[in-house]
Amino acid sequence: MWVTLWAGRPQIERTHFLEGVRAFVPTIPAVFSWGLVTGIAMSKSVLTVPQAIVMSLFLYAGAAQLAILPLMAAGLPIWTSLLTAMLVNLRFIITSAALQPHFAYLPFLRRTLLGSFNGDITFVLFMARYTEPGYAPGKQGYFWGIAVTNFVTWQVASILGILVASAFPESWGVGLAGTLALIPVMVSTIRSRSSLLAVGVAAVLSLLLFDLPYRLSLVAAVIGAIAIGMAGDELADRATLRAIHRHAHDGDDDGAADGNAGRAGSAYHADNTHRGSGNGREERS
Repeated sequence: MWVTLWAGRPQIERTHFLEGVRAFVPTIPAVFSWGLVTGIAMSKSVLTVPQAIVMSLFLYAGAAQLAILPLMAAGLPIWTSLLTAMLVNLRFIITSAALQPHFAYLPFLRRTLLGSFNGDITFVLFMARYTEPGYAPGKQGYFWGIAVTNFVTWQVASILGILVASAFPESWGVGLAGTLALIPVMVSTIRSRSSLLAVGVAAVLSLLLFDLPYRLSLVAAVIGAIAIGMAGDELADRATLRAIHRHAHDGDDDGAADGNAGRAGSAYHADNTHRGSGNGREERS
């Protein structure tokens, strides 16, 4: 089935799919570390091995998985776990809204499937490659190359962590290793002052609001970063427009000065010509 599906895709989509895979390769250590940590945490919780594997396959969101484990261990009602997972994953509403202009031409079910495989690193790498919305040949293939590699890497690491959790003592601090591995991925996306400002605001908010329940500090950091990033982009656009208008105004002033100089030169030439004609008539007389 997979061979048939692959062969049925246009060549440009297959080419861009492989490019997406290559783009994701440098982040594999980070994703693998994070998936391994999540799998170990699920295995050491109240979940059985089959339950943990099912959660990994269908929830597919490390932060949400880790957030609901303490609630399940405390025996709280299921709606609290569902609400917590929804709040932690609110950032995907924002990222999906940013992806919508790129895939608005697709049918609803195709867009739903595509959004189900969206992830933090998937979104970052895709948006770094495609800044202009709308259809472009190979755009779907590139997204799926990143998304499928991300999904497979995560599931392999997560299920491996679930199955061999007893071999990894908690004192190893694998969670810190996963966090440190994600930092280079984040730094590589900082390409403007507004994005740097957004990262700074997100870091400050996440630290100041760390004690909020249900990991709401993550939601607040995402919303604050997006707001300050959009404001920074707007200010940068306005500054660019002012520079363009100022340059155009200076050009008009230079053109007016050149025109005045040209008119003065023409008048001077005409006056000299008139005087020369008058002197000629006098000499002939």
